[in-house]
Amino acid sequence: MADETEERNLRTLARWRQTGRVLVEALPYILKYDQKTIVVKYGGNAMTGTGTDDFAQDIVLMKQTGIDPVVVHGGGPQIGAMLKKLNINSSFVDGLRVTDQDAVEVVEMVLTGSINKQLVTSINAAGGRAVGISGKDGNLVVARKLALTKKDPVTGKETVHDLGFVGEPEKINPEVVHTIMKSELIPVIAPIGVGPKGETYNINADTVAGAVAGAVKAERLVLLTDVEGVLDQDKKLISRLTVSQARALIADGTISGGMIPKIRTAIDAVEAGVHAAVILDGRIPHVLLLELFTEHGAGTLITAG
Repeated sequence: MADETEERNLRTLARWRQTGRVLVEALPYILKYDQKTIVVKYGGNAMTGTGTDDFAQDIVLMKQTGIDPVVVHGGGPQIGAMLKKLNINSSFVDGLRVTDQDAVEVVEMVLTGSINKQLVTSINAAGGRAVGISGKDGNLVVARKLALTKKDPVTGKETVHDLGFVGEPEKINPEVVHTIMKSELIPVIAPIGVGPKGETYNINADTVAGAVAGAVKAERLVLLTDVEGVLDQDKKLISRLTVSQARALIADGTISGGMIPKIRTAIDAVEAGVHAAVILDGRIPHVLLLELFTEHGAGTLITAG
């Protein structure tokens, strides 16, 4: 019996030592990011099961260690489910949802009225103080209609596709974000933009996150996705890329499909003044903390040089 008690005590002591080592190893990174802004894009595919609870805890811990997190969220699967429920047809061109007047009303309802508030509630429940806004608030994201031009690979003829109320950021007014952060609150942004005549535009969440990160001169842009990062031709993770290397991998086809717009967003953000951008697998529990507070990090980091 005494031997069992001693063994149990030794196991407990080992766990304490391990916890102590983890906390001490995190200290330099906590100091590194103190009072720095980190913009995190949280995708609609990640908002399932306990993933949101883990994410909310990570965001609150970031705030408590002195980081200013800014969250931009997506919601593609949830939008698609609601459109189907309301019998509104939806189609895609190059991964972009064609959004007519009926669809854009549903998009805004789901993003700003449902997902945004669910995420705010999760962060608040984890001990944070979050405020939900959209790109319309304070004219945060002034948008223009996205013009999508496709070239026929055989004839070379270019065709312009009308995507309806799909936009891209024309101007970011970060004052509203700065005001929220100065109040020690966590901004949670829905990727809806406003046009020059008050039109509502549906904008890709990665694009909004990158534009906001550039406007607030964030230390880092984090794009959470459902893959581990950029893979080489042998399907092995590439842990670090420069902007020029990333462009070369797009050109030779190593980076393809849905990863291309994410990498282009990362490149644009870095060129706009963001210190670094990272592509992370949002399916990994507490991956934000692993990336920010450990030596090895996670995912693929993209820097200027």
